[in-house]
Amino acid sequence: LHLSIRRQRQMCIRDRQYLDYARSERNLAETTLKAHREYVAAFLKDLGHSPAERLRGMSPMFVLAFFTRQAQDKSPHMRRRLQGALRSFLHFCLQKGHFECDLAAAVPCIRSYKLSSVPRGISESDALKTLKCIDRTTATGRRDFAIIQVLHTYGVRSGQVRALRLPDIHWRENRIRFPAHKGGKELIEPLTDNVGESLLDYLRHGRPHVPYPEVFLTAQPPFRPLRTPSAISGIVHKCLNHAGVSIPHKGCHIFRHAFAMRMLQHGQSLKAIADLLGHRNINTTFIYAKADLQALRQVCLEWPEV
Repeated sequence: LHLSIRRQRQMCIRDRQYLDYARSERNLAETTLKAHREYVAAFLKDLGHSPAERLRGMSPMFVLAFFTRQAQDKSPHMRRRLQGALRSFLHFCLQKGHFECDLAAAVPCIRSYKLSSVPRGISESDALKTLKCIDRTTATGRRDFAIIQVLHTYGVRSGQVRALRLPDIHWRENRIRFPAHKGGKELIEPLTDNVGESLLDYLRHGRPHVPYPEVFLTAQPPFRPLRTPSAISGIVHKCLNHAGVSIPHKGCHIFRHAFAMRMLQHGQSLKAIADLLGHRNINTTFIYAKADLQALRQVCLEWPEV
């Protein structure tokens, strides 16, 4: 028992040292650090007895076998997360002198090509159907309605919705401020009537009276802010299922993609869309050019006659 406690303590210390390194040297966000900690903890647990000795004698085959097992049932996105976390931790171990050679190269390379996918957004009719099917007679329904309304109207990220604070809603100026997220820019948008009414309804009749500055809180006590990315995604997924909306992806980004495509249909330039989405680099916005069917029709060539 004492040996087991000591091994766990050693693993926790090493795990904490890596997180301090990732936070200070690599400047990783807290959400990314949480994912890294999960994978690093699994890797250290897989080492079994005497993790320090196993690290010094580790082979590339052990790293490859661990990655293969962990990535087996994960989506491409989660596999890339695992790849990044494992490589980062192995680089850290090399820097601390646990390895004689860089074992990060043993982690398989998962290739992903920029702008290779096509953005898929929710249709306007499905978005309105989702809003209509939310029960606004309950506190939870008022909260969920306001969250979906904000996502649909402004196309912001789920992290910006979670970080929205009461002072960010400027009622007198009819403005709403969304903090910067994921390296993007701060957004200050007009407070539309629909969003204002849904927020006011939630704040007056649905939000618990607790001393938190965040607008959206959990529906069950103890009431606290929505901290994790899955919190908003879970609300969106539940509302879409309740409305009977059938689409391949049911995350928050379907509203962001839909917002960008609506702007394209209304004739907005990619630069204007980049500003509305808070992108610092317009290259990030170029993926929506694939959804501009009117512009794509103009560049299509006629099939040559034989």
